[in-house]
Amino acid sequence: MLSPERLALPDYEYLAQRHVLTYMEDAVCQLLENREDISQYGIARFFTEYFNSVCQGTHILFREFSFVQATPHNRVSFLRAFWRCFRTVGKNGDLLTMKEYHCLLQLLCPDFPLELTQKAARIVLMDDAVDCLMSFSDFLFAFQIQFYYSEFLDSVAAIYEDLLSGKNPNTVIVPTSSSGQHRQRPALGEAGMLEGVEASLFYQCLENLCDRHKYSCPPPALVKEALSNVQRLTFYGFLMALSKHHGINQALGALPDKGDLMHDAAMDEELERLVVRSKLHRTSWQHRAKEPGAFGFQRREKQEALERVSSASVPTPYHYRWESRE
Repeated sequence: MLSPERLALPDYEYLAQRHVLTYMEDAVCQLLENREDISQYGIARFFTEYFNSVCQGTHILFREFSFVQATPHNRVSFLRAFWRCFRTVGKNGDLLTMKEYHCLLQLLCPDFPLELTQKAARIVLMDDAVDCLMSFSDFLFAFQIQFYYSEFLDSVAAIYEDLLSGKNPNTVIVPTSSSGQHRQRPALGEAGMLEGVEASLFYQCLENLCDRHKYSCPPPALVKEALSNVQRLTFYGFLMALSKHHGINQALGALPDKGDLMHDAAMDEELERLVVRSKLHRTSWQHRAKEPGAFGFQRREKQEALERVSSASVPTPYHYRWESRE
């Protein structure tokens, strides 16, 4: 059923808000690239499966970064996929470096830019020592803020630098979401890291920023709440406050609360099913290997067992597995 908000919007505005044309263009491009394979089961089925994958959030897996970050829904889907695929890192208590987290991101998006991963690591570490170890939950919530609100944070960094230098932030030229080119976040000096800016003035500038531009930004009321208990703050202190704010995480809607981060009943059930299948295949092979005359066939049966285990892994949507570091 269509919501009242949907009925109140003109058609063209609804299409733009939901980025329908982005998905239609992508679907047509994929249709043309794979028309020989698609012709075997029909165009209608192709479009059905494509938009089902968009609804399920699996359409961003193994896609190029330009597509992964093209829409808010794509960004949410990518965050959720990263959490579901690698939450075992957190369950095992592993601590990884920035480069190791970047390798995990590249398993889902081969050309994922290193710069975004570095920025997320600096939110956790509060400085440039990005080779330190980080927990999965700390990195994930920092990465969520940096990845989803990337353009907004670039503009915030420019405003912060102007406040530090005494300039009027209203003169800052802020990029728009449609420009395709965003102002690079300036390098924050050590003095700026230590001194910070007045929280109330900083919030006024951010509030004006959100009012002037329509690209994705955190709800202003929640930003104000995150800054309500401090008089001065640094740029990375601000980012850390955003990453730890319960309301902002809920408003974004990509990740569960921190207390539920390691729980995913559906994925746990699927993984347990695969583990049981693997054990059954291995036990069956070992039993046959002990039978008379089986010695000459051990090598062949081992290969067959490996193939069966591999085929048992097909139902899972993720074609790789995580192995903990030594």
